[in-house]
Amino acid sequence: MDVLVIGAGPAGCIAAAILNKNGHRVKVVEKQQFPRFVIGESLLPRCLENLEKAGLLEAVKSQDFLPKVGASFVREEHEHCNFLFAEKHTEGWGHAWQMPRADFDKALADEIVRQGVELAYQSAVEAVDFTNEHALVTVKDSVNTSYQISAQFVVDASGYGRVLPRLLDLGKPSNFPARTAFFAHLKEDQRAEGTERLTEIIDLGKAWAWVIPIQKNMTSVGFVGDTDFMESFGSDYNVERFQQLINNHHLLKKRYQDNLKLAFEPRVIKGYSVGVKKMYGDRFVMVGNSTEFLDPIFSSGVTFASETGARAGELVARQLNGETVDWDKEYVEHVQAGLDVFRTYVAEWYAGNLQTIFFATHKSPVFKKQICSVLAGYVWDKTNPYVRKHNRAIKVLAEVIRSQKAAAQEVKKQPTPLKSSQH
Repeated sequence: MDVLVIGAGPAGCIAAAILNKNGHRVKVVEKQQFPRFVIGESLLPRCLENLEKAGLLEAVKSQDFLPKVGASFVREEHEHCNFLFAEKHTEGWGHAWQMPRADFDKALADEIVRQGVELAYQSAVEAVDFTNEHALVTVKDSVNTSYQISAQFVVDASGYGRVLPRLLDLGKPSNFPARTAFFAHLKEDQRAEGTERLTEIIDLGKAWAWVIPIQKNMTSVGFVGDTDFMESFGSDYNVERFQQLINNHHLLKKRYQDNLKLAFEPRVIKGYSVGVKKMYGDRFVMVGNSTEFLDPIFSSGVTFASETGARAGELVARQLNGETVDWDKEYVEHVQAGLDVFRTYVAEWYAGNLQTIFFATHKSPVFKKQICSVLAGYVWDKTNPYVRKHNRAIKVLAEVIRSQKAAAQEVKKQPTPLKSSQH
């Protein structure tokens, strides 16, 4: 076997498809049986480029998922800001999709099998031993029988399972505060007009909520916040608490207070942000959430899954073909550059600076297009100053807006001069 891929999520399927296209023998082992539930139901336009590169785009198109044309940020009743992907700074796709992730992942997995990749479900990696010549991976199948696979290279796309970080002691805590995500799918007979093609992000002050239409009559709704906020509604993550959170914002309350139809009991994920000591080693590389997961606020998870899967697939193919690959420069630096941009935007959201920009009365169309590119996943476009100078650009713009607002308020406080009378 040339390459063993651990995990059949988007990162694993994209890597496997690219390796297979390059003539390498690939096997994918997946611990679960597809379709299976997973959160992360919103793609960004950047993902479509990587799906196309892997030869998987047509398989996704055929699923007829709901189109996603942008994102809508909402705060108070009359405070909202829409970013339409077609109006971004960077050239590229002007839309993406919103869908049940179980269906999306199954479509990708089925397509790589159709293309000739071997895929084994209900197969858990128990151990791995790297030698100078190959990797020897011990796998337990669905009937608890263990067997070994010899491969020249291992791609870890195990996501939250984080197989190699766990087996090789490569995991490390995230530098983000621990937060909690609490979510469910809601059945809807009639969706609010104008919302079907957008992902909605609702600012709740100390937390935020997502509203993602994933099917014609199904919407994913989730809440994210720090532990203190989430548990101020009670210690049990149940339907009653979910209803309390719904009622905590006027828009959600209006839609769902008397119409809360759950497709399943609400689920919770705590402390989801994770890091890794290194992204690659001798004969292995980690992709997707096996590398790092930041936060769900900007749907960056699947974007990085697609990006790392595509980049790793290309680099492993080159190395197996005898080329010398500079993994630090060509993989780590590339991935880290995108991660750093999204990390800045996540931090600036929780600091409140992005809200200052999004909900400003007057917004520069140029700045908006540049920020829209980041929200579309184009975090590697160095022609965009909001990528190139990400670590200060948001702070500076937010401060300018606050200063202008303060100056306007001072002007309003000044007494109106009396007009001289005409005789």
